[in-house]
Amino acid sequence: QVQLVESGGGMVQPGGSLRLCCTASGFIFRTFAMSWYRQAPGKERELVAGIDRAGGTTNYVDSVKGRFTISRDNVQNTMYLQMNNLKPEDTAVYYCNVYFFRNYWGQGTQVTVSS
Repeated sequence: QVQLVESGGGMVQPGGSLRLCCTASGFIFRTFAMSWYRQAPGKERELVAGIDRAGGTTNYVDSVKGRFTISRDNVQNTMYLQMNNLKPEDTAVYYCNVYFFRNYWGQGTQVTVSS
């Protein structure tokens, strides 16, 4: 079965950095585009970044452009989200996503940016 496991969240001060990881199993990872979403308290889940199967094409929501970098390792079946210059408004639960006949989600990892 499809499984996505996120890790790497935590609490940082504004301006800090975190690197999120998503380890995938149960499907042929290298053949699927992948995405990171986030959901802040009281808000809808939003797409943060996406990456194509080979990792050559990426896209970002405007609010994170220039600060976040999505990448993947198709040998390790892992996707990453490097987050730099974090802001309080980045505080959310971050989810790994793949669409494989339907949306699959990990359990999420909490990112809190606060002084």
